[in-house]
Amino acid sequence: MNGNTPYGGAPGVVDAGKPSTDVELTQNQRQSLQRAVAGIVSQTRSYLPDSYTVGSELAYGSNGPTATVAVRPPAGHPVSAGFTPDIDDLEAGIGDDERDEVARGLAASAALQVMDAVGDGITPTAR
Repeated sequence: MNGNTPYGGAPGVVDAGKPSTDVELTQNQRQSLQRAVAGIVSQTRSYLPDSYTVGSELAYGSNGPTATVAVRPPAGHPVSAGFTPDIDDLEAGIGDDERDEVARGLAASAALQVMDAVGDGITPTAR
């Protein structure tokens, strides 16, 4: 029955019977996360034409910070990638390889959404 109360707490995050509290980040951790997410957004934009919209959102909750980067293609469904970085690793930053992987994956997924939405009905203008 403890899970039915608002004071039950999330398993593994806070002790049962105590209300959850937001995780506090230091200024350096917050700035590091913001820089990393801004880098992913910038790199994703560099892979795509201007008709694609790329944005991000940072949220801070009881489970720690959560970052989401999303792409809205000119046709098809939007795609997004969300992640919850380890709080202890924030000051060191998110590695270039990880940021690159997320940016490339988002760009490829957004391009695929356009291809799926347009289909094969387009006549090529050149060969």
